Amino acid sequence: MVKEVPMPLRWRRRWRVHLLAAVVVILAVATATRAQDYNNGGGGDDDDDEEKEKPQFKAQEACNGAFLSYTFVERAKEFPHLKNATAQAYAFKAQATVLNAMTDDLKAWQMFVGFQHREILVSVGGAVLLDGTDFPANVSGGATFAGYPMADLLNSIDTAGEMSLIQAQIDITGTQFGVKPPGKPMPKTIKLSNPGYRCPAPTHKDSVMYVCCVKDPKFKAKKANSTKYLARQKGDLTIAYDVLQSYGNKYTAQVTIDNWSPISRLDNWNLTWEWKRGEFIEKMRGAYTLLKEGPACVYSPAASYYKDFDFTPVYNCEKRPVIVDLPPEREKDNDVGNLPFCCKNGTLLPPTMDESKSRAIFQLTVYKMPPDLNRTALYPPRSWRIAGKLNPHYVCGQPIRVKPMEFPDSTGLMSTTPAVASWQVACNITRPKKRASKCCVSFSAYYNDSTVPCNTCACGCGNDDTATCDPDARPVLLPAEAMLVPFDNRTAKARAWAKIKHWRVPNPMPCADNCGLSINWHVMNNYKSGWAARMTIFNWQDYTFKDWFAAVTMGSHYSGYENVYSFNGTRMKAPFSNTIFMQGLPGLAYLEPITDGKTPEDVRLPGKQQSVISFLKKDAPNINIPKGEGFPKRVYFDGEECALPDTIPKMSAAHRRAGPASLLQVLIAVMVVAFVDSLCL
Repeated sequence: MVKEVPMPLRWRRRWRVHLLAAVVVILAVATATRAQDYNNGGGGDDDDDEEKEKPQFKAQEACNGAFLSYTFVERAKEFPHLKNATAQAYAFKAQATVLNAMTDDLKAWQMFVGFQHREILVSVGGAVLLDGTDFPANVSGGATFAGYPMADLLNSIDTAGEMSLIQAQIDITGTQFGVKPPGKPMPKTIKLSNPGYRCPAPTHKDSVMYVCCVKDPKFKAKKANSTKYLARQKGDLTIAYDVLQSYGNKYTAQVTIDNWSPISRLDNWNLTWEWKRGEFIEKMRGAYTLLKEGPACVYSPAASYYKDFDFTPVYNCEKRPVIVDLPPEREKDNDVGNLPFCCKNGTLLPPTMDESKSRAIFQLTVYKMPPDLNRTALYPPRSWRIAGKLNPHYVCGQPIRVKPMEFPDSTGLMSTTPAVASWQVACNITRPKKRASKCCVSFSAYYNDSTVPCNTCACGCGNDDTATCDPDARPVLLPAEAMLVPFDNRTAKARAWAKIKHWRVPNPMPCADNCGLSINWHVMNNYKSGWAARMTIFNWQDYTFKDWFAAVTMGSHYSGYENVYSFNGTRMKAPFSNTIFMQGLPGLAYLEPITDGKTPEDVRLPGKQQSVISFLKKDAPNINIPKGEGFPKRVYFDGEECALPDTIPKMSAAHRRAGPASLLQVLIAVMVVAFVDSLCL
């Protein structure tokens, strides 16, 4: 007899079965829905939830401009481990982003990060430093990043919101000092450096900083370019990189260097850049690389791809090649020369002197590496630098894409041929840092028999130089004749002069100025209708300055400038107002090097040129020469700004009682200088 199951128990079993079936159906539907969302490109809601959890999410969603963020990721204590928290170094990682949330493309984006903890960057991914500084790079004063390889950020409308096209990510690795955990080493600020944008103060939350930069409605942009290219920039010096021919795995480019500054020049220039995609230089015309390492290229990454390629004649496989100009005797060489504006031994004169010598051109054949093996995969080198023998310090930006340069037809017809692609690099002169000049100036005057020499360590002092001298001591006043002898021979004269004047002699003595070129500005006289100065240039190097020039910026009394007698002097126009430009007369365009004395015991004599410069008081009646208004504000030689003394000669009591010089004395002084110059000729 079958035992009857109670009704409530059967009901409970059936309920459990139905409940289990319902759960299975719900899970199946949820899984199918998630799979469908993923196949449709949604990827589920996890990413959205993660994005919404970020503190900058709401600000990013509301931004109608360029949205910038900086996120501190992590850090670790570096060796050596110190008890002094401010001196302890930490390795850190951070990530910055630039998102284009506008309806227009963001061309050539630049992001400034105001680092403030003595940061030293070791590597950067997704961007490059705008000034081309090599790693490790000291960015304690802040750094500007430029997009590379993605220089432009497209708008969301034209890309269907594809993040890889509208957002750039910068991965930063480096070292920072002095922020003890759990503090976060955040920058002062972040902003977009592109002109025409306004960035408010960024919002800072824990380890994240973000800001939305919008277009400035008051900014008056230049006439819009109808093409996708940027307008060419102005600079003290510009470099054009034009691709003339393009093949699958190589291309031919032409580099054009133009000097636009009226007071700067380059001598024995050398040009460097950085290849970012494994390129190498096969051959060149109009210039050459200092290291022609063809055989050594077999050990380069390029050799692993070009297995059957003969690297013996290859010019250079370095990541940062050093390129120099050819000498004039190779100008007509069919193999390496035969280009216009080439082969001047690295001399670029200012256009105010000779426009035909203010440009340099060379060509090179560049081989590419995978994945850039098609005709349109063209990338210029980055981080450009240019320097010379005695020239200003140039800071060059990153190359920007410009409208292709058009070249005249080689057959002489009226047609023009555009380049395949063109980029431009703009370089500007920066004022030399303290103790980093390449020339210096001393001051003297008729009313004081002591000369104020060049500043101590004006052109630098190394550790070896300071073993027996004081790099921080003020220079000792000297008698006028001491300026004619090298610094090493001035000590005895300085001590003797100090004894005569009853001055204390410092111990140790101040260090030398270490300048290879110096200029003495001597205020000669002061009379009723005018005044005059004598400028003397001393060359202390075993180097001849060919086609030298100098420029002197005066104060408000510049309007009284009358004449330069032994140099060729001209007034300059804006932006170098109040400046006199001077160069050697025909036959005197060479500043000779230092020479030996007549006997081995005699001191070496510097190469020297000098001229009297006269001024009238008619247009500057209020000038006060005895109070030091006859000295220049800035002095340049071959484009390099020279270091000026910190003090000027003071009027002695004896000269204060004496009257001004007569016009006859001025004429006699001019005649004496002219007579000396005629003897030199």
